[in-house]
Amino acid sequence: MRKMFITLAATSALALGACQSPQADKVEDQAEAQAEAIDDQADAMPEGPAQDAMENKADVVEEQGEEKANAMDDDGEIAPSETGVGDTQKK
Repeated sequence: MRKMFITLAATSALALGACQSPQADKVEDQAEAQAEAIDDQADAMPEGPAQDAMENKADVVEEQGEEKANAMDDDGEIAPSETGVGDTQKK
């Protein structure tokens, strides 16, 4: 599910021609790298609640990075708070 959301978000950003400042891109890239490292740790764990918690943590880290980058400069990129979709959004 997470990978599908990432692919959809990336495709949407490309379709919109979103451009962020280099600083916002760096913040988002760092969050994505951190989330990927957490997700890799989760992949190495046995299936179960602990693995699910790690995957959720990776999703939250990535979304928070997107939100922080979006707050830095909102130049067309769509953050989870603007769509209401994502693990950090209230349901």
